[in-house]
Amino acid sequence: MTESMRILIVDDEMGMRLGAQRALSDFVVNLPDVNGDVRFNVDVAGTGEEALKKIAESAPDLLLLDHKLPGISGLDILGKIVQEKPEILTIMITAYASLDTAITATKRGAYDFLAKPFTPTELKASVRKAVRHLIVLRQARKLALEKRQVRFQFISVVAHELKAPLAAIEGYLQIISSRTLGQDLGAYDQVIERSMVRVQGMRKMIMDLLDLTRIESGTKTREVVEVDVRKIAAAAIDTVMADAKARQITVQLNAPEPVQMIGDPGEVEIVLNNLITNAVKYNRNGGRVDCTLTVAPASLPAGEMVKIVVKDTGIGMSKEETDRLFNDFVRIKNEKTRSILGSGLGLSIVKKLAQLNGGEAVVTSQPDKGSVFTVTLQQKPPVPDTNSAPSFSSAPTVGGSTKKPGTSES
Repeated sequence: MTESMRILIVDDEMGMRLGAQRALSDFVVNLPDVNGDVRFNVDVAGTGEEALKKIAESAPDLLLLDHKLPGISGLDILGKIVQEKPEILTIMITAYASLDTAITATKRGAYDFLAKPFTPTELKASVRKAVRHLIVLRQARKLALEKRQVRFQFISVVAHELKAPLAAIEGYLQIISSRTLGQDLGAYDQVIERSMVRVQGMRKMIMDLLDLTRIESGTKTREVVEVDVRKIAAAAIDTVMADAKARQITVQLNAPEPVQMIGDPGEVEIVLNNLITNAVKYNRNGGRVDCTLTVAPASLPAGEMVKIVVKDTGIGMSKEETDRLFNDFVRIKNEKTRSILGSGLGLSIVKKLAQLNGGEAVVTSQPDKGSVFTVTLQQKPPVPDTNSAPSFSSAPTVGGSTKKPGTSES
C-alpha cells in the first residue's frame, strides 16, 4: 500500500528550498510495521505570507518552516498553524541553531528542529522520523474514533434492548397501582409473573454482558480441571426438560461413554446451556433435540477435540441469518421469533469460549427444517494461564464461570 503526503517547504533562500524539494521529490519512506510506503508531493513557498495562503488553500501534512523569513516570521506562522491546523506536523529550519531557538520552537508546537546547513541525508532522516510519527498519530486518532463509535453503538444497543422490558414492567406496575383488575389479588398473578419474566431477562442480559466483557478484556478467571462433558450436558438437559415436556419436545443425549477434557467446567456449562436451551426455545411443538458428544481427532497439531453437536427440528434460518448469528446482540427477528425473548449475546459468548478453548463454533440451518450447531473444544490444551484469558477483536464480551444451568442463552 502506497500513501501520498504533501510537504510544504518554506524558505526565503531559493537554493535551499529548491534543493530540499529535489531531495524529497523522489524520496520514499518505507514503513514495514504498517505494510506501506509513503511518497511525497512537494511544494515550496518563499515567504510566510505565501505559505499561509497555500496552507489555507490546501493544508500540507508536513511543513518544513524556516525560522527567519522576511515579513511574518517562522515562529509566528508556527503559532497560527498550531491554533488553526493542529494536524500539520512542523519541522523548524534555521541557520541560527541554538538551544534557546529549539526550545522556543518546541514550546510553540514544532515537532523537530533542523539546523542549516544540512545534507540531503539529514533532511531525509528528519522527514522519515516525522512521517513515522504522523502515521502513528493518525492511527491513534483512528483507533480512538473507532473506540468511541463502538462504545456509542454498544450503549445504543443496550439501551434499546432494555427499553422494551422496562416499558412492559412499568405498564404492569401501573395496572397493579391503579387496581385496574379489581381488588382480587389473584387477578394480578399473571401480571406479576410477566413482570418477573421481564426482570429475569434483563438480569440475564447484564450477566451476559459481564461474561462477554471478562472474556474480551482478558480478566476472566478460569478454573482449569478435568471436566466430564457428558455430566454437564445431562444437567443442561434437565434444566430445559420442564419447558420441553410442556411443548412435547423430545430431548435426547447421545453419549454412551463419558467424554473427558481439560478445561473450565463453567465455560463448558455456558456452551451447553446456550445450545440446548436455544434448541428447545426455537423448536416447534412436538419437535426433537439431539445432543451428541464425541471425541474426534484434530486435523491440526492441537490434538483430539471434543465435539458437541446439537441438532433440532426447529424453525431454522437462512444463509444470510446464519452468517451473522454469532455476532454480539444478534437475534433473528421475524414472525416466528417475535415472541421469543433473548439477549442476543449467548451465541457470541459460545463462539468466543470455543475459540478460547482452541476450537470453533459453526452452524448449518434450513428454514422450517431445523439447525445443527457444532462446537469443538480442545481436549487437552497446553498448560494455560489460569488467571487470565486472551483478548478478542470483537466488541465487549463476557464469560464468568459462576452462571447457573439454564441462565445463558441467546
